[in-house]
Amino acid sequence: MSLLKKNDPSDQQSILAEILKRETLLEKRRDELDTREKELKKRDDRLEQREEELAEQSMHAARLSADEARKAVLDYWEKKLTKDIAGKIKAAQEKAKEEAKVKAREILVDAMKHAATDYVAEFTVSTIKVHDEEIKGRLIGKQGRNIRTLEKETGVDVDLEEEGIIRLSSFDPIRREIARVSLVRLIKDGRIQPVRIEETVQQVKKEIDRIIFEEGEKLAHSFNVYNLPEEILALLGRFKYRFSYGQNMIAHTIEETRLGVKIAHEIGADVEAVKMGCLLHDIGKVITDQEGNHVELGVELLKRHKLPEHVIGCVAAHHEDIPFPSLEAVIVNIADSISGARPGARMEDFDQYYKRLQEMESVARDFPGVSEVYAMQAGREIRVIVDAKQLDDAQTIMTAQKIKDKIAQKYPQFPGSITITLVRELHVTEVVK
Repeated sequence: MSLLKKNDPSDQQSILAEILKRETLLEKRRDELDTREKELKKRDDRLEQREEELAEQSMHAARLSADEARKAVLDYWEKKLTKDIAGKIKAAQEKAKEEAKVKAREILVDAMKHAATDYVAEFTVSTIKVHDEEIKGRLIGKQGRNIRTLEKETGVDVDLEEEGIIRLSSFDPIRREIARVSLVRLIKDGRIQPVRIEETVQQVKKEIDRIIFEEGEKLAHSFNVYNLPEEILALLGRFKYRFSYGQNMIAHTIEETRLGVKIAHEIGADVEAVKMGCLLHDIGKVITDQEGNHVELGVELLKRHKLPEHVIGCVAAHHEDIPFPSLEAVIVNIADSISGARPGARMEDFDQYYKRLQEMESVARDFPGVSEVYAMQAGREIRVIVDAKQLDDAQTIMTAQKIKDKIAQKYPQFPGSITITLVRELHVTEVVK
């Protein structure tokens, strides 16, 4: 105290200021330490809580198998990353949509380029030109016996027209080809008589059967298919003489199969299933001795020969009669559509088409009680409207049977089946005044 009194007042003031400053710093430091202590306390609490969680998880994990523990870890990270994953998936989908259109165009264009075929279709000739009128007389024979024998042996209608034209008519292209070849040989040989006609037709039938089987083998082997039953090979060979809307069926089958195989390679589908589906998809069209549409007949044939189910599914769905059972069935449908719908692939003789429909309608229209007739679906269905005042229910049923018999007689070799439907409706109107 005496020391402070002896000091200068200004020195005392400096010392007091320094003491206050240090006290302030100590207070501030104390506050900082308190704050840090609280933070450390919170961290200790969190660590303790985490230790308890880990202990609990460890106890739980101890009871888990390796697969269960792996699933628990995956579930944890899946929940944590769900948002990020969803965002990336959405972005990838948008990018894939943009790229898919471009890639699809590239695949189809490349497939069509590789599907180009150098197969030359041999169109069946149904007319023969005869320059010698004497030959026409010999073809007819005494009382028409020669021409009747030829029609009986071949199942083809033979019409001798003016200007030396012989027209051969039949829905069966193979019968028509047998008749054409037989007639050409008979004319060249000159010996036209019933016995010679029978011998020639039988010889030509054997040759055509051999050609058909060889064509079936050639078609199958061109795609490295070697294990098909003989019946299926023979049916495939019939494609040589079969046309669909002017498109030869061998040419169509080769083109479609090349398209399908190329697309299957590009997108990683089952190439063998697509190949077999394309090769056999229209085989029902050349089955002429059974009733049904070509899809049903083809499926029944393949089931009978126990072909694989995925191949049968491709054939069954190629016109979308059933839902597509596989990706390969979709490819077969696409390849068939491209081959049939491309410009120049198919053509139709509309005059002959229209004439055939008119003939079918006229057959049904000739029966009593028929008021309207409509041939539909390329002649595969005939819808008949009858007058309810002229025909009762029983008479309508009998008329349907008679129309069926007349159509069967006129078109014995019609490809596929013809459905005949008679509609009888009675309308009664009364007016109250």
